[in-house]
Amino acid sequence: MAGKNDRDRTKVIQDRLQVLLTQMLKDDDNKYCVDCDSKGPRWASWNLGMFLCIRCAGIHRNLGVHISKVKSVNLDSWTPVQVASMQLMGNSRARAVYEANLPDGFIRPQNDQALEQFIRAKYEKKKYIAQEYVPEAPPDFPDGWYQLIEAEKQKKDR
Repeated sequence: MAGKNDRDRTKVIQDRLQVLLTQMLKDDDNKYCVDCDSKGPRWASWNLGMFLCIRCAGIHRNLGVHISKVKSVNLDSWTPVQVASMQLMGNSRARAVYEANLPDGFIRPQNDQALEQFIRAKYEKKKYIAQEYVPEAPPDFPDGWYQLIEAEKQKKDR
């Protein structure tokens, strides 16, 4: 019986984390890929805390997991710490950090080769990073986590 309870608990946790990720994707800056600006990103680099389109997610995977850890927003399983990492950064802050020193009038590359060069310069070489940036560890649980649990409890109590 413990097996079924564990599966149920895992599903409840995943459902709650999906709610939080879906809410984040509604944020204006998260509606576009952080690297190429294409609409409706469904992928994320959870350790960098940013939302990506499928094309840029593929490039991020090629960077290696020591730089970018990529997963699908809704096809993969998430942990609370991974979602908290996304909340800590998000696309607006990620751009402020990783694109702090982009040249004035910079136009985002659109062809695959130029896009890969841009992404490698940005995250591998840290060419445009804000000098004062110090990464912080995400909390154990995402913002809104406890409110979701309370709402769930109240539904059950009715």
